[in-house]
Amino acid sequence: MKKPSTNPRGKVRRKTREELNQEGRDRKREKKHRGNASGSRANGGDGASGSGRSKQQKDPRIGSKKPIPLGVTDTPVNKQHKPKSEKPMLSPQAELEMLETDERLDALLERLEEGETLSADDQAWVDAKLDRIDELMQKLGLSYDDDEEEEEEGKEDMMRLLKGGN
Repeated sequence: MKKPSTNPRGKVRRKTREELNQEGRDRKREKKHRGNASGSRANGGDGASGSGRSKQQKDPRIGSKKPIPLGVTDTPVNKQHKPKSEKPMLSPQAELEMLETDERLDALLERLEEGETLSADDQAWVDAKLDRIDELMQKLGLSYDDDEEEEEEGKEDMMRLLKGGN
């Protein structure tokens, strides 16, 4: 702010109404032009804020910039991925051998033979594994009944031979 002008005699000279009005208008004009230009927030400003950017300006839009095909395309956009199975595909023979040597299955079957009752989860697991063993044996052309029948037939043949009958 300016000091009021002084006379050579040391008296303080008062400003006229016209000078006061002009100073007020000047202050108002300066105050009016404070701040950002209109629309600077939406348009991203003039680049006056911060140091001058020589890089390409960042895209102000929010979200993914991945292009999306709008027309009908031959290839499907969202490909269904097959879930990878935990176990690699085994041959029926290998899977059957693996199930027959399963320690958990053997332990649970022994508990069943001893007369214990299993929890619902364990019983369901045993049933599923036994069903799978039956399926694999049918695929391979094997069955438990064949072995038992051969043993019974062998016993009957031995009995016939021992008795001497035809």
